[in-house]
Amino acid sequence: MKPFLVLQLRPETEASDDEFAAILRKSGLDATETVRIRLDQGPLPEGLELDAYSGVIVGGGPGCVSDPAEKKSPVEAQIEEAVMGLMPEITTRDFPFLGCCYGIGILGHHLARAVSKDRYSEDVGTSDCRLTQAGKGDPLLEGVPDQFEAFVGHKEAVQVLPEGCVHLVESPTCPYQMIRYGENVYATQFHPEADSDGFEVRIGIYKHRGYFPPDDAARLVAMCRAADVHAPERILRNFVERYRRD
Repeated sequence: MKPFLVLQLRPETEASDDEFAAILRKSGLDATETVRIRLDQGPLPEGLELDAYSGVIVGGGPGCVSDPAEKKSPVEAQIEEAVMGLMPEITTRDFPFLGCCYGIGILGHHLARAVSKDRYSEDVGTSDCRLTQAGKGDPLLEGVPDQFEAFVGHKEAVQVLPEGCVHLVESPTCPYQMIRYGENVYATQFHPEADSDGFEVRIGIYKHRGYFPPDDAARLVAMCRAADVHAPERILRNFVERYRRD
């Protein structure tokens, strides 16, 4: 099998390692079936060929594509440049892609500069998601209930559906929770890889990054422990099962 390319954007090693372990666990992949690249540690390898991979999975991260250049750290700018550099080929070829959280920002920004902090940010916690009519027939959402909870936490969001995209999942607080461009390019605003343990790790790491008041950390951890979030992980497994190839 050709491996899946897993691109990670988190500069904190504990958060990055936890996210990678969750992606493997929820997708059913073994580490030997992936090529993992931490973009905080350097650019993409020179001469990277998409045809060497079954598909591309992009994890979340603390950056915001809608921030002005002067507000981005050198690492955030490096990460954004690397991922954005792949998007023209991915969208032109309709190459299998699943962007998680930050990934929907990258896709929306590449297609239409449609991402901002104007509306639809969501505090760290769960969001009440539901499938649209199109979502009910999409192969990546097979086995996902019509309504489900998912972990979220983001400052920016897609404001309008870019041309060529299909709206798959919505929520009352953020309409564009999952979209598809073409037939094979997907992105979610929520975290399909996240479970209670993983989000607890992130709360500890990011409590001083402006997502929530630091004093709320204990309350948010308790909320995560009480949440029953399992449905979104099916999306990762469906992605891998659909796009595995030799």
